[in-house]
Amino acid sequence: MARISIAALMRRTRKTTPLAGLFGFRVEKISPRSVIVRLPFRRDFVRAGGTVNGPAMMAVADYAMYVVVIRAIGARGEGAVTSSLNINFLRRPPPVDIVAHGRMIRCGKRLAFGEVTLYAEGEREPVAHITVTYSVPPGIEKVSHKAP
Repeated sequence: MARISIAALMRRTRKTTPLAGLFGFRVEKISPRSVIVRLPFRRDFVRAGGTVNGPAMMAVADYAMYVVVIRAIGARGEGAVTSSLNINFLRRPPPVDIVAHGRMIRCGKRLAFGEVTLYAEGEREPVAHITVTYSVPPGIEKVSHKAP
């Protein structure tokens, strides 16, 4: 896909995924095969025990992977949908921003597979690890990603 600004990418994804605006997701960095997305902290994301709730963390992980798919395959990726999302919660995050680091592992004709690691703002150890598979609309050529 041709270079796209973060602002243009966010406008594009907010049209196809209005929930991204409600959560307040902010794309901070993009490359052809990776992304960093921030989930700004809000009190309504806190659950019992004073931690950020799982559904909010799953949502930012899914959105991060969606952005990676669109960045990798272009406008046709807007029709891609989540076919599986598996999350392992590693530890409780404190009530702060959650930062998602997403990367594409493989993108083929029908499926795109990636992983997302979530961090609590200011902490080095991850709070969750997620694998995500997206179903890609037919007619998309295979995208090759070389290891960094």
